Amino acid sequence: MAHRQPRLVLLCGLPGAGKTTVAKRLVQELSAVRLCPDEWLAGLGLDLFDDEARERVERCLWQHAQALLASGAVVVLENGFWERTERDEKRLQARAVGAAVELCYLPVPMEELERRIALRNNEPGSVVLTAELLRNCQNQFEPPTQAELDLFDAPLL
Repeated sequence: MAHRQPRLVLLCGLPGAGKTTVAKRLVQELSAVRLCPDEWLAGLGLDLFDDEARERVERCLWQHAQALLASGAVVVLENGFWERTERDEKRLQARAVGAAVELCYLPVPMEELERRIALRNNEPGSVVLTAELLRNCQNQFEPPTQAELDLFDAPLL
């Protein structure tokens, strides 16, 4: 079996941007391991809006991702990566272990995000996000610039 270079794919976007859909496709296409903090928080019975719990879960998932990368895996992190500093940190740490790093940015207009969230809010068991909360998320989000995107490796697909 040929050895492949480890690869980290960071999925960047707001709620409703399609991160989970893209992540699940990449798992199939790249034989990747998908790590989703929202699913871990929900699975542990924790509040998705508990910042302290989210930070702990994301830290644990990052440690797991690093071990997977060290073993040669392709890892898809579905954190959203709203801040440039977090994207830079993951890129540099993954490169330090020899991994290629891809940033998959999913820019979606606010009207479409609101439409998707409204549909998702009607699904059984989903966490309800209001339009106000979505706008607050948008205010916190630092979209990557082209100069930042150029720091990452080209997508495999």
